[in-house]
Amino acid sequence: METEYSVLKIFMSNTDKSGLDLLYEKIVKEAQNQGISGVTVFRGIMGYGLSSTRIVNSKFWEISEKLPVIIEMTDKTEKLNDFYHSMEEKLKSTGKGCLVYIQPINILLHQSGKK
Repeated sequence: METEYSVLKIFMSNTDKSGLDLLYEKIVKEAQNQGISGVTVFRGIMGYGLSSTRIVNSKFWEISEKLPVIIEMTDKTEKLNDFYHSMEEKLKSTGKGCLVYIQPINILLHQSGKK
């Protein structure tokens, strides 16, 4: 039986917090603690969501503007599902809007670089 891999994506705002910490930073640190094989955070330059009242965009003179971020992680499907369930309450308890989905993928190449 082949191992199934997926990508887990979390869409949120770069200003969402968990306590005093930025939520996306907490998520990345927890993913590393749980041994997720790879995580990248992308900062959007424009976007809106269900809880947004306006389209937000990035301008070079507005560095601290509220902008969308996408946290993308790739690993075995079962591991990503376990990770999501461990973070689900934290995501829901913020009271902020977010979207989370998991999608199966076919990995064509995955190799480590030389250290």
